Amino acid sequence: MSALDTLPRAIVWDWDNTLADGWPAIMAGLNAAFSAFGLPQWTLEEVRANVRKSLRDSFPAIFGAEWTRARDIFYAEVRARHLVVLEPMPGAGALLAEAARHVPLAVVSNKQGPLLRAEAAQLGWTGHFRALVGAGDTVADKPSPEPIRLACAACGILPGPDVWYVGDNALDMEAARRAGCRGVLLGFAEHDGGLAAITRDGDYPDAEMMRSALLGLALAARLG
Repeated sequence: MSALDTLPRAIVWDWDNTLADGWPAIMAGLNAAFSAFGLPQWTLEEVRANVRKSLRDSFPAIFGAEWTRARDIFYAEVRARHLVVLEPMPGAGALLAEAARHVPLAVVSNKQGPLLRAEAAQLGWTGHFRALVGAGDTVADKPSPEPIRLACAACGILPGPDVWYVGDNALDMEAARRAGCRGVLLGFAEHDGGLAAITRDGDYPDAEMMRSALLGLALAARLG
């Protein structure tokens, strides 16, 4: 585990595969669109390995000029099931509860904003966050720095090295760098080439280790 030895002023979180597991709905949406266009279906492992960018940044390359039709098929399928299959990542609830005791929190995700906010409400987590920024909520999506800037503004601070952006893959770490924040990897990024493939400022193997570390940093800050 890389050392992150000072409590941040704020923590901004990725959503899917960092705090929440909604992959079955994403897979169903993608495969409905693929089927309509005569494209091969993806397994859950392929979805985890390939889904990084927002829909508006990824679908044109896959579906070409008809990408908006694919978008509509995808969202119809996702909306029908995403709240049914949604699960918290292991330990995420306790981690958020601990983090929220010490610093302001926000979310930046490439999931469409209304879907993101519905999922946070479903899990009972909305109250933890100053902002839940999803795809389409700013002029450009992650890894653009704009979503993190908006999230930081909601926390009452500017982006900087005293802000952590916590995610599960290389795109998240790139987004942190582009916003001038510290990129913190949660987990081992097995779906994205593993730790050796990820440039990051720090990492925690799981939510419980991060929760314990934040508690220690908060105690150290109070003791001066």
